[in-house]
Amino acid sequence: MGIHLHVWRAVRRRPVPAVGATVTLVAVTVVAGAAAFSDGADRTGTPAATVRVDRGEVTSAVAATGSVRPAASRGLAFTAPGTVTEVRVRPGADVTAGQVLAVLDDGEAHAEVTRAEQALADARAALDDLEVEDEPDTLACVTSPVSATRGDGAGGAAAAGTAGDTVRTTPSGDTGSPTPKPDPDQSSPSPTPSATPAPTGSSVSPVKPSPSGTGKGPAATATAPAPAGPRGCPTEPGGSGPGGNAAGADPLLRAHQQVTAAQLALAEAEDRLAGTTITAPVAGRVLSVAGPVGTRVSAGVRFVELAVVEGMQVTATFPEADAGQIAVGQTATVTPAGRSGTDLDAEVVQLDPVGASDGQVVRFGVRLALDDAPGDLLIGQSAAVRIQIATVADVLRVPAAAVEVRPDGSGAVLLAGAAEPRAVVIGVRGDQFVEIRSGLAEGDLILAAK
Repeated sequence: MGIHLHVWRAVRRRPVPAVGATVTLVAVTVVAGAAAFSDGADRTGTPAATVRVDRGEVTSAVAATGSVRPAASRGLAFTAPGTVTEVRVRPGADVTAGQVLAVLDDGEAHAEVTRAEQALADARAALDDLEVEDEPDTLACVTSPVSATRGDGAGGAAAAGTAGDTVRTTPSGDTGSPTPKPDPDQSSPSPTPSATPAPTGSSVSPVKPSPSGTGKGPAATATAPAPAGPRGCPTEPGGSGPGGNAAGADPLLRAHQQVTAAQLALAEAEDRLAGTTITAPVAGRVLSVAGPVGTRVSAGVRFVELAVVEGMQVTATFPEADAGQIAVGQTATVTPAGRSGTDLDAEVVQLDPVGASDGQVVRFGVRLALDDAPGDLLIGQSAAVRIQIATVADVLRVPAAAVEVRPDGSGAVLLAGAAEPRAVVIGVRGDQFVEIRSGLAEGDLILAAK
C-alpha cells in the first residue's frame, strides 16, 4: 500500500507544471492578439467627423450670472413719533394697494389736531370782528369834500377861483398903471414907461395868474393840508387811511395772516395724524419690518420695506470687454437657477455709465426687465443672463468649433480630405455658429473640429 501511494503522488506532482504553463501560454496569446488588433486599428485610423456648410441664423451674445430684483422698492415710514401698537404684516407677505401695514399710538396726534382747530377758530373770529368794525361808511365817502391837495383838476380850479376874487395880482412885466395920454399942449408925446419893473430886493418874480382861472400854475400849488376822510374810505397813497398804512401796523392784515398761519398748522397736524398709520401705496411684497409691537419710532425713519414685484428685473455685471457691446434695447434670455429648461425673455433697460473695479477687471452693471416674470420668482434668486449683441439670418455658417480664429480676425477651416487649411472671412461670431462671408460654398464638407 505504501508503493501505491508513492505512485499516486508522482502522478499528482507531474501534471501541475504542465497546467500552469498552459494557462500562462493562453494569457500571453490573448494579450498579444489584443495588442496586435490595437496596433492595427491605430495604423488604419478612424475617419474624422465632418459637417456640411449650410445657411441659417447666427447670434452673437455675451453671458453672465445675475440676480432677480424687484422693479422698484419703497421705504415706508411713520410721519409722527410714537409707539407701535400694531404690525399687521410679515416679511415675504404680498400686500395690495391701500392695505394697512402698521399703526402707531395716535393719542398725542389727535390732541395736536384739536389744538390746531381751536387756534384756527379763534383766528377766524378775530378776523370777523375786525372786518365788521372796519366796514367803510359808503355815504360819508360819497359826500366828503374833495381833497384840495392836488394842483390841477376841479379842486385846483375851485381854489384858484376863490383866490382870484379876493386877491388881484399884477402880471409879470406890467407896471399896473395905464398908458398916459399925450398932452395936447406939448409938442411931443411923453415917453412910454418901460415895461420892465425896477429891480427890487426880492429875487422872486411876481406870479402871473392864469387868465382862464383854471387854477394851473405855481400860484395854485400852495394849499392847506386836506382833512382826513371818514374811517375806511379810500385815500391817496401815503395818506392816513388803510391804503397808506404800513403792513405791520394794519390790524386787519395781521388778522388775515394769523388765519393763514392757523390753517397751515392745522394741515400739518392732520398730516401727522394720518402718518400714524402706514398703508401700502402700491401692491407689492414686504421685504422687511423694522420692529415688533411696542417699538418706539421716530418720524421719518423707515419701518417697512416694500418691493414692487410687478415687472421683476434682473441685475448682472459684465467685464468692460463685453459691456462695450451692450446697449439699451437689446434682447436677452434669463434662466433662473433651478429651472434649466425655462428661458425668460428680457430686455436691457439700463447700463451703468461708470464701472467698478473688482481688483482685476472693471465691470459694468446691467439691468434687464423681464417681459413676463412668473409669480413664484424669488427676489434675490440667481439667474443666467445671455444678452444678444448681434443677429444675422440666412447666412453661410459653420460650427464655431470648426473655425480657427487668428489674431488678425481672419479664420481658417480644414476641408474634408484636404491637407492644408483654407482661409475664410468670418462675420458674426456666435457661441454655436460662425458666419462665413467668403472662402466656402454652401454644401462644402469640412472637419467638425479644427
